[in-house]
Amino acid sequence: MPKFDPDAANLLGACAAHAAIDQGLLSSQELVEACFARIDLLVEAVGAWAHLDRDLALEQARAADRFRMRGLPIGALHGLPIGIKDIIDTVDYPTERGTILHQGRRPEQDATLVSLLKEAGAIILGKTVSTEMAVFGPGKTRNPHNPEHTPGGSSSGSAAAVAAAMVPLAVGTQTNGSVIRPASYCGVYGFKPSFARISRHGVLQQSAPLDTIGVFARDLDDLALIADVLMRFDAQDAAMSPIAPPCIGSVMRQEVPIELHFAFVRTPAWEQVEQVAKDGFREFIDAVNAGHEKTIDIVDLPVPFADLYEDHRKVMEGDLARSFADEYERGKAELSDVLREMLERGQQVSDSEYDAALARMHDYGALLDEIFDEYDAILTPSTPGPAPAGLAATGSPIMNTIWTFCGTPALNIPLLQSPEGMPFGVQMVGARNEDGRLFRAARWLLDILNG
Repeated sequence: MPKFDPDAANLLGACAAHAAIDQGLLSSQELVEACFARIDLLVEAVGAWAHLDRDLALEQARAADRFRMRGLPIGALHGLPIGIKDIIDTVDYPTERGTILHQGRRPEQDATLVSLLKEAGAIILGKTVSTEMAVFGPGKTRNPHNPEHTPGGSSSGSAAAVAAAMVPLAVGTQTNGSVIRPASYCGVYGFKPSFARISRHGVLQQSAPLDTIGVFARDLDDLALIADVLMRFDAQDAAMSPIAPPCIGSVMRQEVPIELHFAFVRTPAWEQVEQVAKDGFREFIDAVNAGHEKTIDIVDLPVPFADLYEDHRKVMEGDLARSFADEYERGKAELSDVLREMLERGQQVSDSEYDAALARMHDYGALLDEIFDEYDAILTPSTPGPAPAGLAATGSPIMNTIWTFCGTPALNIPLLQSPEGMPFGVQMVGARNEDGRLFRAARWLLDILNG
């Protein structure tokens, strides 16, 4: 008798499912079938998927099972179904980028990250819903915790699919708040790595200095598992450097030699944080500091950070205007009002304004480094509060903008909940290119809270 009930296999995390497959206690086919059963149950209520091919996914799963039965070594993600945001190129599925302007688009080559997932043995279950061109125009996805609330964006489907136990893992992207925000709203773990640590080759370009690949899971170990597969150098992404991979899983499990010290940063956007989030953070800080030397200090960012939001806007919107110039020219009427207005604002950003804003990235980063010289990580809200009611917008990314602009790694840790039962997260931010240490700090923090 199998140790795991195949009908409930979709509830397993990635690490647990991989171990069960490796030990012959669960087949990849059973896991994929359980995921599709869950999708069928919630297809209308959640609407997380843009493209699915059940026959193709089951064919991949059966091939994975045959491979394992031959006694060959299996990859880190062998037999695990994964959702891919529909702005990431896939040979086996359309990549329509959340817009009618790319309807029917069929890439001829997988994005590098998709190739890495396949090499590790993953099953590409399907394409998850993206907002329009990965900006603010909502797709069909609803929040699994309350379908009358937004799931966030732009990686809406990826976060919702993981939260609803349709897949154990999913991939998204972030140019402002598109990984951490939906992870917070949907109550799952989300990871935005340091800038240029996961290849963007074959992914829709919004803003080359900002675009970052991110991942979703229901457990920190699962998040590390997929991150380690994807964080590999790719010369096809000009922003990447041939540096050693961070080995997040092994670093995360290292003993912490001394108690860690965190900075609670309210950011210049603190006035936009809802009272429920302020109250939740107060209780969270008290819980962490209880029984320890003071672990969390309140730290204010230097004054120049008040200008960062406008610098980010100029870079992002200026790049959007260039990146989406073809869509604007041939399909302006098909674009949402919010995207069209962003592109038109971006057209007005002069080269000198753009260059000056981009140049200040380094200055902001240097100021953050001074904080990281004293603290192991920064703690701040992932979002201003729980997911807002209504589906016409995807919520504010204001709590994510600083960390995206500075290229620092960030985690959403799903620790908080509103009185109505809606989740929202604690955002932990680390020094740039110290992604493994960020995960180790998160593990240490969770161990404190779990006693």
